[in-house]
Amino acid sequence: VTGIATLLVLVALILGQKGAEARKGRILESFEYIAMSCRAHSASITDFGGIGDGKTSNTKAFQDAVNHLSQYANGGGAQLYVPAGQWLTGSFSLTSHFTLYLHKDAVLLASQDMSEWPVLKALPSYGRGRDAAGGRFASLIFGTNLTDVVVTGANGTIDGQGAFWWQNFHKGKLKYTRPYLIEFMYSDNIQISNLTLLNSPSWNVHPVYSSNILVQGITIIAPITSPNTDGINPDSCTNVRIEDSYIVSGDDCIAVKSGWDEYGISFGMPTKQLVIRRLTCISPYSAAIALGSEMSGGIEDVRAEDITAIHTESGVRIKTARGRGGFVKDIYVKGMTLHTMKW
Repeated sequence: VTGIATLLVLVALILGQKGAEARKGRILESFEYIAMSCRAHSASITDFGGIGDGKTSNTKAFQDAVNHLSQYANGGGAQLYVPAGQWLTGSFSLTSHFTLYLHKDAVLLASQDMSEWPVLKALPSYGRGRDAAGGRFASLIFGTNLTDVVVTGANGTIDGQGAFWWQNFHKGKLKYTRPYLIEFMYSDNIQISNLTLLNSPSWNVHPVYSSNILVQGITIIAPITSPNTDGINPDSCTNVRIEDSYIVSGDDCIAVKSGWDEYGISFGMPTKQLVIRRLTCISPYSAAIALGSEMSGGIEDVRAEDITAIHTESGVRIKTARGRGGFVKDIYVKGMTLHTMKW
């Protein structure tokens, strides 16, 4: 606890010197959606029986709400509002032309009941799970083959309650790979903004096989010893922008990926046209920005600007591994500020 307190004081001093307004990712007073518009229809999770007492499962309420609102996809889209409260839920899937909005005092609590987490097949560019050879648990907030989706709020919170998953991982009790907090597959025009993500079971934000992604004003916090709690992992994606975010992680703050080994090579989808700017990272055992090591499909055209790394193992690291294959090219870095680094 003393070490963490000292670290936070150091962060405050450094960010104060740089004139930052707060240690969290900047929360914007107003935001102009990129390729998204305001929604014609709106509903609250309470309209579908949601109970924000931190004890009652709301998995069905969330999925029922999304399913109902999906009828408006071609009629101006819809927004689901999550008011103040603690909303316990397992995995649920979103729909196109849709906004999920969290009140500033709303907390999504990830369920610790594994039956509320569907099991998916391994990603085709990976060929197997990361924690176990088989499939993987669906992410808390999940979407596939979607367009025009916004997950945002007034700095509402998503708490993965990861300790349950970390303990089972360390004990070798997991049959499937741990879930992520937010994942979009084969999707386009996605915005994730103005949220706080805590204690993810594994990776926090994972866009994969997707394009035109904006991640902005996000605060991500996990214990620095938590396993594989990467912050934001664009994976075989095109045209991604990550900005104005603050990450404390047990792994890389940003990890750029494109599949691994023969599976990634065969799938052949690089991550390209990536911009990372105004990021603050604390990760004593990993990198502020890692390229790989799962990059068998290739990484190209990456621009990183105004990055602050504090008490972090490395700033920008190109990770390689025997048998991975792939390529890394056209990487541009400007304005790195490094404090108390290992390397």
